[in-house]
Amino acid sequence: MSLGPLLTDVVVTFCLAAGILYHYGNCMRHHIVVTIAVLIAWYFSFLIVFVLPLDVSSTVYRQCIGENGTIVNQTELECKKPWSHVPDNVFPNLWRVVYWTSQCLTWLIMPVMQSYSRAGEFTWKGKIKSAIIDNTIYYGTYLFICGILLIYLALQPDMELDGQKLKAIASSASNTWGLFLLVLLLGYALVEVPRSLWNASKKGYLLHYAYFHAAKLSCDKCEAQDAVDDVLETLKALSAAVRSNHPQYRNLETILQKVPIEMRERMNRRPASDDSTLEPPTEKSLIRLHKQVIKALQTQHRTETQWDMLVKKIFLLEDVAKNQVSHDHRFKWSFPPQRSPILQAVFTPTVEWYWRCLLHSYVLKIGAIICSILSIFVVWSEVTFFNKEPVLSLFANFLNLAKADYDYFTIEVLSTLIIAYLCFCAYSTVLKIRVLNHYYIAPHHQTDEFSLIFSGMMLCRLTPPMCLNFLGLIHMDSHIIKKRILETHYTQVMGHMDVIAIISDGFNIYFPMLMLAFCLATYFSLGSRALSMLGFQQFVGDDELTGELVDEGRELIKRERRRLERNEESMNRRREFQERFGANSASRYRPTARSGNDPEHDSAIVRQNSTESVRAGLLESSDYYVAAEEEEQTPLSQHQSGTKHLTYPPRGLFDDV
Repeated sequence: MSLGPLLTDVVVTFCLAAGILYHYGNCMRHHIVVTIAVLIAWYFSFLIVFVLPLDVSSTVYRQCIGENGTIVNQTELECKKPWSHVPDNVFPNLWRVVYWTSQCLTWLIMPVMQSYSRAGEFTWKGKIKSAIIDNTIYYGTYLFICGILLIYLALQPDMELDGQKLKAIASSASNTWGLFLLVLLLGYALVEVPRSLWNASKKGYLLHYAYFHAAKLSCDKCEAQDAVDDVLETLKALSAAVRSNHPQYRNLETILQKVPIEMRERMNRRPASDDSTLEPPTEKSLIRLHKQVIKALQTQHRTETQWDMLVKKIFLLEDVAKNQVSHDHRFKWSFPPQRSPILQAVFTPTVEWYWRCLLHSYVLKIGAIICSILSIFVVWSEVTFFNKEPVLSLFANFLNLAKADYDYFTIEVLSTLIIAYLCFCAYSTVLKIRVLNHYYIAPHHQTDEFSLIFSGMMLCRLTPPMCLNFLGLIHMDSHIIKKRILETHYTQVMGHMDVIAIISDGFNIYFPMLMLAFCLATYFSLGSRALSMLGFQQFVGDDELTGELVDEGRELIKRERRRLERNEESMNRRREFQERFGANSASRYRPTARSGNDPEHDSAIVRQNSTESVRAGLLESSDYYVAAEEEEQTPLSQHQSGTKHLTYPPRGLFDDV
């Protein structure tokens, strides 16, 4: 009996969840309650994945004891204890805490927190009230569905509703929602994950896809900037109309505090619009404006960061394409990244060339082949796991072979690999979900609270039914194989892979068919083609509009490269100017004995000051024109939308000359 493996899983899972949350979220900016809630949701979801294999091996041991009656000596045909065996009360208590905490978070707490994070009220009481009102329709819909189910069950003959049956009904309803979501996510990811790895190994594919993404992201960036400009214009007009004695002055100041300083300065420099007169603001209008400001700033910040990340990625892909034809086998960067001395010593230009230009594509192809084999195994097992005699599920056969030799380590490793691949496919799809720009998981601390809470809700709702589906794949669910067996503690606490009674008839038929149908639709890219036909342009290789967007993205990246090169040249000129004239500039203000007594020396100082002022003025003017060109380099979609930006030269540009 050893608690070591269980404690190791608990600690490692917590570190993994905290690290991922740190990568996507921003603990310094986000509310501490949101950070803790999302951390618990992710942690408990990952904990189920890593601890369930230990429960499976423990169940195999308990089944052996039940079949043989007693534990015999190690020298005979024995039931060996697993190396990770724990007392029988550990797993039930752990699963109760994990399951009910996750369910409370995903169905009660997180929906309110999600609305609270976007509320525009100015007090915490007002935010909570607004969140509850927003969720009234949400909760009302579920209560209406639950009421219909209860009436349906109450009208059934020989049906007596008690607390235990109501609990089973609630668990079945939650599993039904999760299983149909699982069909959608796995049907997409089991095909898309291997295909994306294989496409990434092909030369030029990632670069063309990145150009396509750049063209689409530039449109999103322009829309986000336009939304920010609109709210800033409204704020400027309100700031001019609302004085310090106005009753809504403090609320307006609260909104202005959300705007970054540079945006406020830009807002103040703009000329006031005199086309219409604003009515005196009310609290409701300021609340509505507050919501708009929060959403606009979050979207603008996210798109700007995504644009910078995408530009760096495209520069890297372009550098890889150029270095692949290099004969000296040394990787050369267009814009060298900042690296630590240790990383520079290990990742030398030669090593980097062999990795990026030679080995990387082969590693991706090997990963694509492995994922393809796993996906085929999963799809076959999903289609056949309802068949109990003969056992057609591959995972069930693999587990039975290890179970025959009581190889608990192999059972745990095999279970971990299967669950990990299912979770990777499902979770990676969840992290890519983008619904009308409301939810977007962005790395490098750019995900807002609203999207983080959404991801936590999705993981809490998806993980329990996904693990129940795994237990069905390996035939450890008695409701699947229709045989009375000793089940896992996980199944005893969280229920079986059941759905609500209304749709339970024929579930073993249409569940595999839906999974197979979604996989085929993803393989033939039916969803992408349908979205392209509806106007939501997707990356389809043989489409004319896709080629146009790729060309547009290439031009945008060329502009961005020229802009960065000019910035780098300007910085080099500034650095060279400071190195050449920095000492002389400092000596100008150093008092000397000759100053004031030698007219020739004083005139030399005047000439030196005049010369340096000319150089400084020309340098500042060149920096100004670089900045002006940055503003001018707007994406093509913004020029097509009719938006015009007027720039004015600085005052006194040639005064020093």
